[in-house]
Amino acid sequence: MARHVWAMLLNIAFLDDATRPKPPRLEGLTPAQKAPGQHLRMIHDHLRHNMQTLATLIQRAADGEASPADVAAETGDLAMVANYRRFGNLCGRYCQVVHTHHSIEDQAIFPALAAQSPAYRAIAERLVAEHEVVHELLVRLIDALNDLAAEPTQSRFEDTKTVYHALERVLLSHLGYEEEAIGDALGYFEIGV
Repeated sequence: MARHVWAMLLNIAFLDDATRPKPPRLEGLTPAQKAPGQHLRMIHDHLRHNMQTLATLIQRAADGEASPADVAAETGDLAMVANYRRFGNLCGRYCQVVHTHHSIEDQAIFPALAAQSPAYRAIAERLVAEHEVVHELLVRLIDALNDLAAEPTQSRFEDTKTVYHALERVLLSHLGYEEEAIGDALGYFEIGV
């Protein structure tokens, strides 16, 4: 993998909150209006939890502290691992969950939000652009994992870790921004999650 590609991915400008459109302030929301934003956060928390667990295991494996048996035992209770057992490839399934979540937002939630005002249109456009970067990183992670499986060398392991950490950084930043930018608006404008 080319170093210039990784430099670009690891220094993505829109991880800088100063480049992200600010949401309009919404006052006096009822608990019912806050509920859709809380639901969105719960969905995102599931993704965060799985990323955190994988990061810990990747680091332990890199440090030689986790055997394949340890990894299997420690990931056994993750919802995404249960889905893997039911549906196939672990990364592929996780990537599909993220892709499906983003597709629903891109095709239904963001257009409804964009119709509310120019400020929300700018936010929706930014979130769609961030989804494109997340998608590219998911594809690269699958490729890196396939390369690692085909040739389990230290170099392939380092490539896989690099892609994983880029994805983690981008995805976690994106999820936080999305919650802040649209969480309250979902209930305020009665946009379903």
